[in-house]
Amino acid sequence: MPTIVDIAVNNEGFSTLVTAVTAASLVEALQSPGPFTVFAPNDPAFAKLPAGTITTLVQNIPQLSRILTYHVVAGKYKREDLIGVKSLTSLEGSQIDLDISDEAFEANNATVIAADIEADNGIIHVIDTVMLMRPHWVYPILESGQVGIKA
Repeated sequence: MPTIVDIAVNNEGFSTLVTAVTAASLVEALQSPGPFTVFAPNDPAFAKLPAGTITTLVQNIPQLSRILTYHVVAGKYKREDLIGVKSLTSLEGSQIDLDISDEAFEANNATVIAADIEADNGIIHVIDTVMLMRPHWVYPILESGQVGIKA
């Protein structure tokens, strides 16, 4: 069975992700036994970023690595394994919020458009948007349920 990297390299829809992972020297890590769960932005997801963002990130490898490792979780989690799970901790160390129902599978600001792609060393969930890390101060607000602003 192919690794996560093999699947990405052999799928035209992941060319930007493959370029980014290569630039950040993360190929070897993602070919290791893992297992990993990768929330993999496809090329249209990267295309949603503001113009010049990818170029800037490729020139700032620590920031690029941080963003990429934010999309990876230790362990092999299929969609069905995550039902009822509210969040996971990324390899980067930040929380990824999950919202899974019969109609949707979302991770932070991204929608999973293809789930449960099996690899030898984990699972890939294809997402339609590059996930954004939320600052630590957001979580108490979200937990309070007071997300609206009152005049």
